[in-house]
Amino acid sequence: MSGTTKSRSRRGVYGISVASELSGFGIQALRLYEQYGLVSPARTSGGSRRYSDYDIARLERVAELIAAGVNLVGIGRILHLEHRTESLERDNARLAADNDRLHSDNAQLRAEQTTT
Repeated sequence: MSGTTKSRSRRGVYGISVASELSGFGIQALRLYEQYGLVSPARTSGGSRRYSDYDIARLERVAELIAAGVNLVGIGRILHLEHRTESLERDNARLAADNDRLHSDNAQLRAEQTTT
């Protein structure tokens, strides 16, 4: 998934007809993609689907992969791996920042110990 999807809202606001128009996919295709787990729109208390900006961006990625000739099962796997990669990259960045902070703290402690 592209980096732009990270900041997209996950709040479901679009009904299926609007999501169909925004994504360029038919309503039946959206239902099929949900069955395959490619999107997971929120549901209202009445059971209506509500698509978020994140879902729309994800559907754009689905369209890219379809255009590249990937089947739906493959698309599901790719989306899962992209999500996992983003998660690992966030974890890695957090750990690197923590490591930098610890190195800085250790350097400061060593400096304080040598001056006392």
